[in-house]
Amino acid sequence: MGHKLPPEQLELYKRIDEILYYKWDPIGVSDSGWARDEYQSYLPQLFSLVMKSQSPQEICKYLTESTQYMGLQLSRDHDLAIAKLILEVKDSLDIE
Repeated sequence: MGHKLPPEQLELYKRIDEILYYKWDPIGVSDSGWARDEYQSYLPQLFSLVMKSQSPQEICKYLTESTQYMGLQLSRDHDLAIAKLILEVKDSLDIE
């Protein structure tokens, strides 16, 4: 990110990063202990989307398109569950 985020937004940014790596993980690298930065290129755009949207379907669409871009098998149900989890985290941090 090019600018400093308020603490609660920075916390959300970090948690989305963790969710992408440990929960979304379409490549399956989280068990290997390497490639910790594998999904960080998706993080800025996803974070911006999450800050603008409360729609799990919209976030799911981004995750699904990202998986498709990687040339991997799609799992819309998994992507939707991840989108809902991200929004739950956002809500728990009381970010509107």
